[in-house]
Amino acid sequence: MKMETPLQRAWRVRIKPHSVWAKLNLVAKRIWQDRVSYLMAAPYVLAFVTFILLPVLGAIGLSFTFYNMIETPRYVGLMNYIYLFTEDDVFMTHVLPNTFTFAVIVGPGGYLLAFLLAWVIAQLPRRIRTVFSLALYTPSMAAAVAMSTIWLVLFSGDRVGYLNSFLLGLGVITEPINWLHSTQWLMPVMIIVTLWSSMGVGFLAMLAGILNVDPQLYEAGKIDGVKNRMQEIYYITIPSVKPQMLFGAVMAIVNTLQAGAIGVTLSGQNPTPNYAGQLILNHIDDFAFQRFEMGYAAAISVVLLIIVYISSKLAWALFGPKEGE
Repeated sequence: MKMETPLQRAWRVRIKPHSVWAKLNLVAKRIWQDRVSYLMAAPYVLAFVTFILLPVLGAIGLSFTFYNMIETPRYVGLMNYIYLFTEDDVFMTHVLPNTFTFAVIVGPGGYLLAFLLAWVIAQLPRRIRTVFSLALYTPSMAAAVAMSTIWLVLFSGDRVGYLNSFLLGLGVITEPINWLHSTQWLMPVMIIVTLWSSMGVGFLAMLAGILNVDPQLYEAGKIDGVKNRMQEIYYITIPSVKPQMLFGAVMAIVNTLQAGAIGVTLSGQNPTPNYAGQLILNHIDDFAFQRFEMGYAAAISVVLLIIVYISSKLAWALFGPKEGE
């Protein structure tokens, strides 16, 4: 009689039908025991799967196809990605440099500005603090309306535009500048407008974190040798609000990389004039909704998703909890 080896016996025991059913039964019992928790989490899970997970998976799938919204998607493998990085001159020479320039200035700049303003407001009396917080947060909710009523008039390219009129009156310029259609000035205008409207939920999170720092920590810091406000911020405030700063950093990254509508709204064109303000999101809209090349647009969106993921990981490395914290 042939002897059974220990490895064969282990595999035979492992795949017994009753053991599989026993595990399924155990899982079902645990789910039933925690049914209230699962029921409470169900709406979020359903919304996450419906509006985030499935669209992301769908975009990844479409990125390997040629799809023009009329014909059935045709599998093309990595051709969309190869074309994007080797033959799409607009993407490599304009869109990618513009996006990184915009992100490097607006992302860290808006984040640092949000933290400094949150800290300054936290030092104010309570009633005044509420007014200033509302004044800084409101532009993030009304950016589109403000752009059409304020910024377009301010940067109008004729003599009646507020900025042109002001500079002409001072004699700084002799002719009105077409700010929103100039390859030289469109990007700076986009950066100014985005910074103005960047005090969103990340700003509120940091303000709440600073206001909830235990005052006894500052008193203990003074006893231990903290001499000025800068040292208080570095040694006490920042370590105490790291979770809020992490949230603010992630929101700043996401909002910056999704701010492609700024250039199109200001210039009224997509693509923007001479691609001066063309960002990745504009490039996606251009191919998806004007050229109807949905497969190629999906490939660009996957690249944007990877950039957001890497940036978020960097933010987590900077502000996330370290080992032993």
